[in-house]
Amino acid sequence: MNAASIARSTEFDVIICGAGTSGSVIARRLTENRDIKVLLLESGDKSYTPTITEAVRWPENLASDHDWMFHAEGEPGLGGRSLLMSMGRVVGGSSSINAMIWARGHKEDWDHYAEESGDPSWNYENILKIYQRIEDYRGNADTERGSQGPVKVFQPADPHPVAPALVEAAASVGIPTFANPNGLMMQERNGAAISDVRADGKTRITIYDSYLRPVDHRENLTLLTNANVHRVVVHNGRATGVDVLVEGKLQRFRASEHVVLCSGAINTPRILLQSGIGNSEEIRRFGIDVVNHLPGVGENLQDHICFPSIFQFKSEMPARGNGSEATLYASIGSECASPDVIMCQGEFPICSPELAHANDIPANAWSLVAGLARPHSRGQVKLRQADPLSDILLRLNTLSHPDDVRLAKQIVELCRDIGDQPALRSLTQRQVLPGGKYGSDIDEFVKLSGVPFWHQTCTAKMGRDEMSVVDSRLKVYGIENLTVADGSIFPRIPTGNTMAPCVIVGERAADILQQDLLKYTMRSANAEAEFRY
Repeated sequence: MNAASIARSTEFDVIICGAGTSGSVIARRLTENRDIKVLLLESGDKSYTPTITEAVRWPENLASDHDWMFHAEGEPGLGGRSLLMSMGRVVGGSSSINAMIWARGHKEDWDHYAEESGDPSWNYENILKIYQRIEDYRGNADTERGSQGPVKVFQPADPHPVAPALVEAAASVGIPTFANPNGLMMQERNGAAISDVRADGKTRITIYDSYLRPVDHRENLTLLTNANVHRVVVHNGRATGVDVLVEGKLQRFRASEHVVLCSGAINTPRILLQSGIGNSEEIRRFGIDVVNHLPGVGENLQDHICFPSIFQFKSEMPARGNGSEATLYASIGSECASPDVIMCQGEFPICSPELAHANDIPANAWSLVAGLARPHSRGQVKLRQADPLSDILLRLNTLSHPDDVRLAKQIVELCRDIGDQPALRSLTQRQVLPGGKYGSDIDEFVKLSGVPFWHQTCTAKMGRDEMSVVDSRLKVYGIENLTVADGSIFPRIPTGNTMAPCVIVGERAADILQQDLLKYTMRSANAEAEFRY
């Protein structure tokens, strides 16, 4: 819907900021109640370009018009390099530009979230019930998987040869093989499997496609694209609406019942800070009126930093499917109950711009992309200026914790070991990176190779301590009728890719909001009945 058509309608029951992975879920669920009028705001547009729809072309979306293209500050732990922090700026959010890998999150992750929040609804046993309800699984299962839900999940029927070879190579170094990565493997410390993906053969399926596209004709749903949310309007401690920049004009939309922030782990804290919700000292520094002092807003930023190794194929082997069809988890640096290494393969060369410029990288190559599943380093999202249109300040503080440095070097050695196994040697001509050039200086390779998985999370965490931003019901502390529902709310980053856990956040938020809104619709019905009487 364009700005002109919506200008006449500024009053809604619920306003959802962000039509991405979590926002699409919430909008679908809430509009099932025809009495609830929902406005869904998206800063990007609705697009189905070939780079979005053709699964194997997903890398072309990075640094494109569909990407926020955030950049972190120079990282001392990475030799001063600044990392591109990609995030979807399009209907469907990052589910429209990512690698489409469906990873449920480890049992230890969800049990940790339940403990941190004090709410057993977040534990693994209860989260599995949601997965079983929403999935339509097409693959090899070793646990109960759903078959009637809106979310189609596939195991590639004909994976690239390097994928099963990687699973076999992992077994050769002691990492056991599983039927799929989202069953029994998510209860173990080590495992390898052919990936679960959100692509039907060659075509991407976004979360918007699964949840909202089938029902986008609903009269009680309004989707407004190219709409940049500046701040939440708070009156007497209650969220009452949002100020939004639409076609160069600032417009206020009012929410009678609820405002939901689903803008991602960078934009959600930005909006909160611009609204006067966050560290009061930081907010005052920019001349913004303090609405509520929550020092955890923008803190605790985490990502799965990886250190890709590159191997040249013996013969031409073009990428297929989503270009990444095997998933590995390993625990090599700790005695914790969950993996500390996340690993997948790219059927094309993946490396940092610095290494790409300094080395002759053959096009006919594949990448073993392995990184920190449980990083100890923590970053921040901060304002640079009071102007909502100014760049955001991102500090990842990558490898600022010595345990991360130690584990990163072990990860590189593990990749070299896996890559040297017979199953992969049969496909591989040579190791390009770290290869001989950096093979004797792993410290230098780690600094030059580190790049993010683009799994930014944890900047408005759920919990009960003084740095928590939301409670177990995802309600922002100290502000009525304001919810955060995206990757910001995790106390720590999930093991594996973050799309599936963000869908769960959307489902949990929708369940909670539906309970609250049922009371609202009952009040409205009673009021109307009294009026008629």
